[in-house]
Amino acid sequence: MPVTLAENRRRKTGAAGLSVVSNTLLVLLKLGIGLATGSIGVLSEALHSATDLLASAVAFFSVRVSDVPPDTEHPYGHGKIESLSGLAEAAFILLAALYIVYEAIERLRGHSRASEIETLPGLVVMALSALVNTFLSRHLRRTAKWTDSPALEADGRHLQTDVLTSLGVLAGLALVRLTHDRRFDPITALLVAAFILPTAARLAREALHPLLDARLPAEEEALIHRVLDSDRRVLGYHKLRTRKAGSQRHADVHVQVDDNYSLVEAHDLTEELEDRIREALPGIHVYIHIEPYHAEMRHQQEAHGVPMPSPIANDAPPPANAAGADAGAPHSSDSPQPPASSGEQTGAR
Repeated sequence: MPVTLAENRRRKTGAAGLSVVSNTLLVLLKLGIGLATGSIGVLSEALHSATDLLASAVAFFSVRVSDVPPDTEHPYGHGKIESLSGLAEAAFILLAALYIVYEAIERLRGHSRASEIETLPGLVVMALSALVNTFLSRHLRRTAKWTDSPALEADGRHLQTDVLTSLGVLAGLALVRLTHDRRFDPITALLVAAFILPTAARLAREALHPLLDARLPAEEEALIHRVLDSDRRVLGYHKLRTRKAGSQRHADVHVQVDDNYSLVEAHDLTEELEDRIREALPGIHVYIHIEPYHAEMRHQQEAHGVPMPSPIANDAPPPANAAGADAGAPHSSDSPQPPASSGEQTGAR
């Protein structure tokens, strides 16, 4: 059963809100323990959790705004704000990692003001942090998969890095407790920072794709091709363009039909094709531009020098008899299609 927009939004905001509450409590706990024990690892983790909190707040805001219906100023909706949220989270991870590196190097150079590190409270809070964020990260990523939310996916990955950093600090504190060598604290902090930096790069790359209007994955575009290729009334199509904004997909395409189709018949076919594409890709916003096949071919010859096609040997059924989309196998023809612009796709018939 398809999930309604309201249910989709409820799931996203609920998961994002839970992340905000959890990160607020963890920041306060880590900051208090870090200041009390003098551990650079725990203090770095407090900063990392602070970036988690900021990222969760951004995600909470973005998932609430992204599903707001289109308006006069934003006719394509607000979906891209989720990708902006993912980009912001990547920046937060990067800044946290750089700060951890700076503090760890300062500690190794002997610029620490702490002479001793009380490890037991840090061990407890790091273990608790890793446990809580493991469950929260899984919940966020599962909800992101259900709702197709880039913002929740980014937040879930961000918390995954927090799990790893907590475990790293936990290991460092354990080594300090066993060996009484305080250098293990900043060394593990450096290792953790090196580990989470690639996460920032990956999140930034994935967030930039929708912002730059990258096309949908090949397997999703194949579903659109399948709908158009399976209908005998479609004599050709070109200029297929797809993109994604948050959890919303957009597609537009030029479809060529028999020149004798009436306006009403062409409109009915357009509605049918759009409905079938929405069935294949629920929630997609699809726009079909109808063209008369032979008139378009003449235009391409006169305006662009494209040779006129040979007559179609097995033409589409007359409009009045075009009762269904699956009335037979798709036509095959050696007829050239109008040239597609760069980045646009053509379906040959």
